[in-house]
Amino acid sequence: MNDRLVDLYEQQGQSAWLDNLRRDYITSGKLVDIRDNGARGLTSNPSIFQKAIQGSSDYDAQFEQLIADNSGASGEVIDDYWSLVIQDIHGACDVFSKVYDHSNGVDGHVSVEVAPSLAHDGPGTETAARDLHERIDRRNLMVKIPGTEEGLAPIEQMIAEGRSINVTLIFSLPRYAKVIEAYIAGLERFAEDEDADLSQVASVASFFISRVDVEVDKRLEAIGSDEAMALRGKAAVAQGQLAYQLFTEQFSGDRWERLAARGARVQRPLWASTGAKNPDYSDVLYVDELIGPDTVNTLPDGTLDAFVDHGTVARTVDADVAAAEAVWSELAAVGVDMDDVAAQLEREGVASFATAFDELIEALDKKAADLTK
Repeated sequence: MNDRLVDLYEQQGQSAWLDNLRRDYITSGKLVDIRDNGARGLTSNPSIFQKAIQGSSDYDAQFEQLIADNSGASGEVIDDYWSLVIQDIHGACDVFSKVYDHSNGVDGHVSVEVAPSLAHDGPGTETAARDLHERIDRRNLMVKIPGTEEGLAPIEQMIAEGRSINVTLIFSLPRYAKVIEAYIAGLERFAEDEDADLSQVASVASFFISRVDVEVDKRLEAIGSDEAMALRGKAAVAQGQLAYQLFTEQFSGDRWERLAARGARVQRPLWASTGAKNPDYSDVLYVDELIGPDTVNTLPDGTLDAFVDHGTVARTVDADVAAAEAVWSELAAVGVDMDDVAAQLEREGVASFATAFDELIEALDKKAADLTK
């Protein structure tokens, strides 16, 4: 095992998850190696699957068999997409089941997202999330639901049914507060059954990090003052640190303690999009500065390798809350509207995943047409 990843969990209580999945990671044994080097779970998204499926021939044999089985029937390609994805998710769940067992269900989770076209369709999201849970049927599965306004009710409903959920695409503190409320309210509904095992429900709240600095830095540079320019590269970490404060506040007190007494687990903050997009910033900035108990950092391969090589294992997420609050106040003072930043990033995040999904389906449609000529 890698010492830094082990120390990250054993000394600081943070779990490193891999933010990537490809068929050859499973078939070659690479995913087992990544797990054995200290990764404790895995996340995927439509962009990851687009790159995996379009970027290799690893899926061709299965796809060709699927096309042959349905004889090129119209409308079957989306079903074929899910068949490709589910095989990968099954394989990843099997790899990480060892971690799930050893951690008593704290880690070892593998996440897959509902179709991105459902981001603003609450009833459709609920149906799709339930279907994925039942179709994939792995105890360490987490279905991803976007933390849009329309996603809140499905999140609560899935938790109320005892299903594990990864809430994704969170960009603001007010929305994060609503996500926490949806989780706790869902657990309270689940707990109405006195035989319900609350310890079997797991959830993470995925707060996107690096994209915040990309957008805020652009706005700060447009403002151009010395005060604005001095704030570049600070917004994302500050918001993550303030999110952690919200987490510690909400998962305490009588309301939470009643659920905890029944075995309920906290909904851990998960730091997503943690690869530094600005080459002027440290490649481990969004790992080193957000380390603390009961958190997850999901890292793309390059960031995981960078942290293993030269990351620093130390509790930082709440080391200087006053400084994070000061950055937040200063951003408002120079004219950056963080609510507007969050709204824009949510739109862009949903659109990015939808575009990746649509482009992949179009490519599969073309491939299916070629195979059935």
